[in-house]
Parts: sequence; C-alpha cells; structure tokens
Amino acid sequence: MELSSPDQIRALLMGTQRIAVLGIKTEAQVDQPAFYVPQYLVRAGFEVIPVPVYYPDAREILGQPVYRRLLDIPGTVDLVDVFRRGPDIDQHLDDILAKRPKAVWFQLGIRNDAVARKLSEAGIDVVQDRCLMVDHRQFAS
Repeated sequence: MELSSPDQIRALLMGTQRIAVLGIKTEAQVDQPAFYVPQYLVRAGFEVIPVPVYYPDAREILGQPVYRRLLDIPGTVDLVDVFRRGPDIDQHLDDILAKRPKAVWFQLGIRNDAVARKLSEAGIDVVQDRCLMVDHRQFAS
C-alpha cells in the first residue's frame, strides 16, 4: 500500500528501527542528502545499514559495515530508504523483493509508480517523494 497520510507515516516511523539506505553516500559527500539524512537517522537512534551503489572502495560508512546488496544484510530490515533516481530503482526491485522489508521509502523528488505498485502487490508498504528526515522531525517533536 502507498502511505501518504500523517497517521500512516507516523505509524510507519514508530514501527521502524532498522533502516537500510540504498544509494547512501560516504563521509566525503557530507553536504549531500544521501549522507546527511542517514547521519541524522543514526543520531535519532535508528540502526542505519549502508548500501552504497557507487564507492566500491568504501568498507564502512557512519561506522557501519557496507553491504553491496540488500539481500546480503543479515537479519530483517524494517525500511529501505532509497536515494536513487526514479528510473534507476527498477534495477533494485528484485533485491528489494527478495529482502522483504516492511516498507520502502523513496526520498523527496523520487517517484517510480511501477516499482511502487509491484512492491505494494508484494505486501510491502511504499512512501514516495518525501524526506524521511523532515517527516521524522515532524513526528518526533
């Protein structure tokens, strides 16, 4: 199901602890949302698991080991936070479906209705075109 109401977003955030960040950037890109949003999430108490798309030499980001695919992450993932352009999400669909997170969040400015529909059909909740940091700040206060 695609989530968009304040109550749906609040409930998702309250039920989330472990977040895989697909497309995370490294400390060298500290001014980029794909780094400072996950950094905020760590400071807010979430467990953040880095899944960079680039940066093949990165072994650790935000003090956590890097995984190259969602499926390689041990254990369950509550939420996949996506920092990829809309059309680029298609190539990650099988990996997301195989990992079976509770929800997938496409960051502000990112939409892919076809992938969102396939995730919803598989029972995975989807949020599109919203900033996780902004929403968390709103509901945490």
